[in-house]
Amino acid sequence: MATIAFQGELGAYSHQACHDARPGHDPLPCPTFEHVIDSVRDGRADLAMLPVENSTYGRVADIHSLLPRSGLHIVAEAFVRVHINLLAIPGTALADVKVAQSHTVLLGQCREFLSRHGITPRIGADTAGSAMQVAQAGDPSVAALASEMAGKIYDLDVLSRHIEDHDRNTTRFLIMSRDPVRPAAGAGPVKTTFVFRVRNIPAALYKAMGGFATNGVNMTKLESYMVDGQFTATQFYADIEGHPDDAPVARALEELEYFTSSLDILGVYPADPDHFDGGTDG
Repeated sequence: MATIAFQGELGAYSHQACHDARPGHDPLPCPTFEHVIDSVRDGRADLAMLPVENSTYGRVADIHSLLPRSGLHIVAEAFVRVHINLLAIPGTALADVKVAQSHTVLLGQCREFLSRHGITPRIGADTAGSAMQVAQAGDPSVAALASEMAGKIYDLDVLSRHIEDHDRNTTRFLIMSRDPVRPAAGAGPVKTTFVFRVRNIPAALYKAMGGFATNGVNMTKLESYMVDGQFTATQFYADIEGHPDDAPVARALEELEYFTSSLDILGVYPADPDHFDGGTDG
């Protein structure tokens, strides 16, 4: 059976993404994002599931710098609505819980619930790992904040469901493989992701972006980050709507290439229809 690698323990939200997007693949938990990438490069996994951004907390640290060096290709995107649940050992009542353990990001998303019930937050390594530790410890006073999937895996009761403060918290993932798999142009909504560095000339970024505006290509994301810790070396990460074989996109990329010192397409892949704008603003 095909395998898909993700960062974290079984029951992590990345595992949830694997389960929802590639239900026919065996999940392979990995300790770090680098291990996820390596597992695909060396053939232990067929696909990698990597989180790139969260609607509440922005981009996932280090991912954008890892992707260009990974040697992998984006073949799809996936979105997971982050529902947070309070999990405890079987038979525990909500009033028994004094401490809730999880990743610091999840703790910050449940402040209102924890405060209302007098529960003290405790930072754990990750969400599913916290659920595993709670199950192993067997202490009813300590609960975990994690996915419902984690509760099933580690045989924990769900004391409260969907306790997050904000009801639209969503994480976007990229599915990557060793070989590119491009949909045909015109086959449906498509996204193209690429990284580039601009040439050292005045207004290079402004001029490079002009081709997308004049050709009506919608750029849904543009982010910059330093390369190799140097203030003088900036790389840009971009998502656009459209296929490189579409005439407007081809013209925009040709113009971009003129103003860049490097341009690498990381993937051309089907856009999630529920998260596709379809607009033409540049």
